[in-house]
Amino acid sequence: MTSRVGQILIVDDDATFRMTTAKLLEADGHRVDTAANGPEATERLKEKTYDLLIVDYKMPGVDGIALVEALRLWGHSAPILMISGFGTVESAVRALHVGADDFLTKPVEPEVLSGRVAELLDLRPQTGSAEKNPAGIIGRSAAMQAMLERLARVAPTESTVLITGETGVGKELVARAVHLLSARKAKPFLAVNCAALAEGVLESELFGHVRGAFTGALRDRVGVFEAASGGTLFLDEIGATTLALQSRLLRALQEREITRVGSTTPLKTDVRIIAATNKPLQTLVAEGTMREDLYYRLAVFPLDVPPLRDRAGDIPLLTEYWLARLRETLPNAKGLTISSFALRLMRKYEWPGNVRQLFSALESAAISVDGGKIEAQHLPEMVRGADVMTAARYRSSEPAENEKQAIEDAIARRDELAALGLAHASRFTWRTNGEVFLRAFEEAVGA
Repeated sequence: MTSRVGQILIVDDDATFRMTTAKLLEADGHRVDTAANGPEATERLKEKTYDLLIVDYKMPGVDGIALVEALRLWGHSAPILMISGFGTVESAVRALHVGADDFLTKPVEPEVLSGRVAELLDLRPQTGSAEKNPAGIIGRSAAMQAMLERLARVAPTESTVLITGETGVGKELVARAVHLLSARKAKPFLAVNCAALAEGVLESELFGHVRGAFTGALRDRVGVFEAASGGTLFLDEIGATTLALQSRLLRALQEREITRVGSTTPLKTDVRIIAATNKPLQTLVAEGTMREDLYYRLAVFPLDVPPLRDRAGDIPLLTEYWLARLRETLPNAKGLTISSFALRLMRKYEWPGNVRQLFSALESAAISVDGGKIEAQHLPEMVRGADVMTAARYRSSEPAENEKQAIEDAIARRDELAALGLAHASRFTWRTNGEVFLRAFEEAVGA
């Protein structure tokens, strides 16, 4: 059973394949319609919106390639799985080139098809998904759901939380979510990056100081332990603190009191501590740079935020969230979209910089297209190189011959595209052959 059901259209001239595949997917909980050819599929698409299309590569009349190409030119963004009895690398590349999201060869094992359908349905963001999670945390992958369940369990308590995870995964966002789901949500949430400040400055930032405590201390200063009274204090990169400062932090946690720098008068505190680290604190304890007693005080309830590579199914959701933000903030970006093939490449990439890197790549691409559609070529080179098939598409030992063949194929399909009702069928843009090919094609068809 798939984790997400959808409305699926199967397009195949083989009646037996249509029937057996429909039964398989319906057993998985999906709603399934079928069509025997391209024109019949276009009629179905006029009547209903589909979450996924399964299209046969080779059909009489309008073949699957022409159908997929036409659908993408019409603006249909639903994921497309192309299936063929002629399983060659060339046919797979061609299918991906015109806008298919994946390619399988017949006969297809039922469990393989079910699994691939589940993966492709994750390419369709669910409206309102981000709003269902505290503080706008986006993610419905199993890894994120497990983390969110633990978050919801600890948030209403007063326990100290230790958030672990790689740089860029959103540890502060998780800390804010804990605060917003706690009884302290109406009080301040203050964050301090312990790695960004020198020891003396950090000590004053945390505990405050009195006038004359050090050169330049012209007046008393309240630290964040006092300023966050009744609320939550988030200590990011806690592993960067010195042993001396850790000793003061331990006392603040144990005794719930602090002393300002330069003072001898203890002050009671009422804050909940959430700490975060991108380094294993157990390793720092073993190395002697982290107090073991402080570690146990901090790690009462650990929350591990999974890296983006372990939740690729969340990439479409994160992408749609950030594109919506960019439509509001970038000039001329009201129509900003992304192609399904570009999204597929993004799912293949491992994102060592995690969500922060993903958002940066999308913003750069959005600026490049000036509010249009983000295609594969607008993504960073390392993202494009994440897919072996992509590399094959961008490398050609005989580009002139390939262009000639592609032009001949395009001319042969002109009538097929017209048969599907596509206006100006000869004026479509090929993503991989560039302007030289486009000009040659337009000249060939007399555009």
